[in-house]
Formats: sequence, C-alpha cells, structure tokens
Amino acid sequence: MTTESFIYSTHQSMVDDLSIAGRRLSEVTQEIQSLYLSDQRPWIIGFSGGKDSTTILSLIYHALLTLPKEKLSKQIYVVSSDTLVETPVVVDMILSVLNTINKHALIDHLPITAHPVRPKPDQTFWVNLLGRGYPAPTQSFRWCTERMKINPVSDFILDKVAAFGEVVVVLGSRSQESASRAQVIANHKIEGSLLSRHTSLPNAFTYMPIATWSADEVWEYLLSAPCPWTGNNQQLFELYKGSNAGECPLVIDTSTPSCGNSRFGCWTCTVVTHDKAIEGLIQTGETWMQPILDFRNELHHSTLPENKSTYRNYKRRMGKVSYIKGDITENNDNQARHVPGPYWMSVRTKWMQQLLQIEKDICDSGHDIELIQKDELQQIRQLWLRDPNEPDWSDSLPAIYKSVYGKDLNWIVNDAGAFTEPDAKLLYEIEEEYGAPAEMVMKLIEIELSLTGLSHRKGILNKIETILKQDWGSLEDINNRNSSPERQNVYKAKLDGLKQRYEDLG
Repeated sequence: MTTESFIYSTHQSMVDDLSIAGRRLSEVTQEIQSLYLSDQRPWIIGFSGGKDSTTILSLIYHALLTLPKEKLSKQIYVVSSDTLVETPVVVDMILSVLNTINKHALIDHLPITAHPVRPKPDQTFWVNLLGRGYPAPTQSFRWCTERMKINPVSDFILDKVAAFGEVVVVLGSRSQESASRAQVIANHKIEGSLLSRHTSLPNAFTYMPIATWSADEVWEYLLSAPCPWTGNNQQLFELYKGSNAGECPLVIDTSTPSCGNSRFGCWTCTVVTHDKAIEGLIQTGETWMQPILDFRNELHHSTLPENKSTYRNYKRRMGKVSYIKGDITENNDNQARHVPGPYWMSVRTKWMQQLLQIEKDICDSGHDIELIQKDELQQIRQLWLRDPNEPDWSDSLPAIYKSVYGKDLNWIVNDAGAFTEPDAKLLYEIEEEYGAPAEMVMKLIEIELSLTGLSHRKGILNKIETILKQDWGSLEDINNRNSSPERQNVYKAKLDGLKQRYEDLG
C-alpha cells in the first residue's frame, strides 16, 4: 500500500481530521494521554495480532509519540500470547509487528516493549495431546484455553502486579462483538472512571478505548493512514479477506470469548467442525497449508462420539474405567455411559510420525516452520516412558524422529525408564502364564525400585494398594467383574492376598 492509496498521508493528519463512533480521534488521543499521565501504574497492552488489538496498539503508540519526552515516565508492555500452535501465517505477522514495535520504540524513545508469552513447557498443546493423551478439545472439554492462553498472560500480569502494586491492562474488546461481551464490559465498569475492574486478577484494571467502535470503524481507522510506527495494515486486511475469519482475541480470563468460531487462532483447534480460516487461506493460494488442515481434521474426527473407542483407551489416566449417568431409558433408569480415557499409545506414536513428516515436508518446500518444539519432544518422551496405562517400553520417540529427519536429537542422557522392551516381553510371558497383568507387575516393581535403599519406606503399602485397586484386564473382563458381586469378591480376595504378601515381606 503506497502513500497515495491512503486517504491521509500521515497518521497525525488522520487523527486531526477523522471522527469515529461519534468522537474525534484527537479527543481519543487526549483521553489516552490524560489517563497515561494520571498515575504511575504501568500499562499492559493485550495484543493478539488481529484488527482490534492492532487498533489499540496504534492509538497508544501515537498518543505517546505526541507527548513530550520528559513526560514518558512509565513503562508500557505489549504482551502477545503464542500458544506454539497458532496459524503459521498469523504467527509470522504477529512476530513481525512485535519486532517492529521494539525497533521503532527505541528509535522514537518510547517506553514500549513487546513480549511474546508461551505456555509452560509441560503444558503445551502437543505435550498434553501427544504426551499425556488428552483428547482434542471440544466445546465440553476445552482444556487448552486456560493452560495455553489464560495462564501465560495472567502470569505476566501478576508478575507486574507484584513489582508495581497495580497495573492497567489495555484491551481491544468491543461491545458489538457479542451481547455477552457487552454485558461483561458493563458489569465491571467503575462508575466515573475510564477503567473497569479485572474479572479475576487482583489489583489489575482494564481500559477499553474502542469499546463503542464497530468493526467497520476499526477498519476505517486501520486503512486510512500509515501506522504510527511506519508501514501499513494491508497484510492484516488481506489476511482477513483471504480467511473469511476474525481474529482470536487475547484471552485473559474465562469471561473472554475464546476461539472456536472459525477464527484466527490455533491451527489445531477442534472446537469447530471446519476451520474456515485455514480453508480460506488455502483457497487464496496458501496451498502448502493443506497437510496441516488434513491433520487438524483427523484430530477433529477423533472427537466424534462414534470414533472415541477407536482412538482412546477404555481406562482413564488414573487406571480406572469410568461411567457417568446418561440418557433416561424406557424403564426410567439412568443409562450408564462409558467415559473413554487418553488416546492409545499407538495413536499418539502414529500422529507424532505424521506431524514430524508434515513439518519436514513443509520446510523442504521452502517454508521455514516448526510445528513442534524440540523441548516438547523431550517432555513427550518422558511422559511416554512413564505413561500410567501404556508405558513406552520400546522408547519409540527417538526412533520416530530419526526415521523422519535421518538424525538424532540431543536426547537427555539416561532418559529411559526402568523397563526396556525385553523386560516387557518377559512380563507379558508372566502375565500369560500366571494371569498377573504385565502393567500391574511393572508398577509394583517401580515402587520397589523407587524406595530401594531407604531406611523408612513409609507409605509403600498405601501406594501398593492404590495400584492393586486399579482396573486391570480387558474392558469386557472389568465390566463382567464389576457386574457380578461374586466375581468382584474373588478378585478382591486375590488383591488382598497380594497386599498381604507385601506386608509379610515388609
């Protein structure tokens, strides 16, 4: 976009002339400046890379740019949530904007710094889904939002609260986004103030300067003049046109609407049936993204009720088979519905192979991309080796990685678990001969190994009892046993006998 294609040749001329939502932009600028100068509370700008947060960032950057330098006494932090599974083209654009802000804020002597925040290493999408076997997110089990979005941003905000006492979080929320969002904004407004109380974080307040703007007015502002830090928003506009989608807002609490309505956000999002954003990008020429869309669609396929038993273990991660009350039957009885557990290890290893292959193929085609981080692979390997239901005795992840990339990672030394593949073979032979489940025997031995050499092995019997009380055997065996008091008593007697042997040996 050239200077000639703007309505205004400079950002300042637009601010001097344009009115939006019934107010002159110059008045909005003065409001921002007045609030900034009113106290020493630092500001945190929530930046998602979308049109609304870009507008907020632009308004504040310009407001500070036109203040006398001696009055720029407090810091403004631009915080952006990088879930590590954002739509690739959106990630590139966000990082470009953050780098530009950091560069030009130094040139313009503004107290603004941009900071991407990420989930904790053990709480990323792939560590939970491939490592722990969590099912892909759904409307009823959207485990990703808090771990990957709310917590990283909240931790950043709370860190600043601890350092400064109070902070002001500036958001691009608009009342026209939804009726529920308008209600949240109204409920937390402080009467007689430009600020609202944060819905969950103590000593944090929110400021929403474009709460009354419409989407069309946002675009009018973004496209009428150059950015105050130079450049333009044409790429952002083209991205919206190509994807037929809105942005995923920066989520700072549970009241903020998360993604799921085919918006820009995580390319792995399975809350919706179709990812219209990526589909739109592919239709407009980004065909290299087709493999990740196909992979995302398979994740969604695994969430369909009729497919759960194919993809997921019949036991939960705690080793028990679970049921919940379901529909009312003709006899007015609540029908028990089986609740499946984590993805089978075979599913996880297959998906890991596919994901790494997709990553390599995309990189080989000329796109620099990392779909899964190296430290995530280390975390996943640890979780596989010690999986509560299906320990990866063959330590398969290094072999999977090498089969795709033809080289080894710098895997952590002595990372293997207590058992190897030959051990597994021996335990399965014992299971076949004596009927003692191999996984149960493995867990009992692991307890012994973990307490070897300790003079006081406090709590060992409780740990043993916990393992013995887990559900062992096939789903059919477990159901038959649970449905028959006589079989249940026989099984319990066997477990009590095992526990007594440990007590005698203790």
